[in-house]
Amino acid sequence: MSTALDRGLGILEHLAGHPDGLPLALIADTLDIPRSACHRLLAELCARGYVRQLRAQGEYVLTTKISSLGLGFLSSSGIVDIAQPLIERLADLSGELVRLSIIDVNRLTWVAKAEGGRKGFRYDPDMGMDARLSCTSSGHAWMLTLTDEEALALVSAQGFGSPKEFGPKAPTTVKALLGFLHAARVRGYAMIDEVFAPGMSAVAAPVRRAGRPAIGVISIAGPRQRLTPERIQALAPALLAATDELAATSSASGLFSKPPLGKA
Repeated sequence: MSTALDRGLGILEHLAGHPDGLPLALIADTLDIPRSACHRLLAELCARGYVRQLRAQGEYVLTTKISSLGLGFLSSSGIVDIAQPLIERLADLSGELVRLSIIDVNRLTWVAKAEGGRKGFRYDPDMGMDARLSCTSSGHAWMLTLTDEEALALVSAQGFGSPKEFGPKAPTTVKALLGFLHAARVRGYAMIDEVFAPGMSAVAAPVRRAGRPAIGVISIAGPRQRLTPERIQALAPALLAATDELAATSSASGLFSKPPLGKA
């Protein structure tokens, strides 16, 4: 039986995917919560500032309070202060979008970014989004540090997602995914081309200290016309140097000093 906490968190997670808001009846029916109970929970969430109602009897939407909590946590951890100069340097060098993601148990979340000075289209995901492990360079970079069994367990829990949501070369089978991971292990970094999105390429490397699990990933993403395999190979030494530097300084952040994946 679901508790009020379970239901309340479920409402927040559901509303996160609907920025235009949802009516009470649809929230309750989708989440299988009695409408009276759903109304009480929404009223409590509104009172605490996590949700607001667009108008009387109208849709409910999230406020920015949850985002503020997350950003405040990252700020107090010091990780952005440590990593930002490194990813800005990579962005200046590559002229592309550079992102830092951190590992938290079984999730990989983008938390910081820097954009190169070139004009034109660049793929730019919202910060705070969890990476789809099966079809992002960041996900592949994390999983190259794991065994096949550990990597597949993570992907199994998250799912491959719908092929129509990603690029034409996105892996949709275990065999295809393992092919990407085995090649990435040989290189020491992950490369994708039209895997996460049509027309986009990316490269990523894990942040890890010797003898310890990976704690994060740094990636570079851009249009495949610019970010060609040859360009990726030219940028790889700088990317690997940045991950090594971040790994060496990560102990200054309480967030990175905690062992990921529940390992001591």
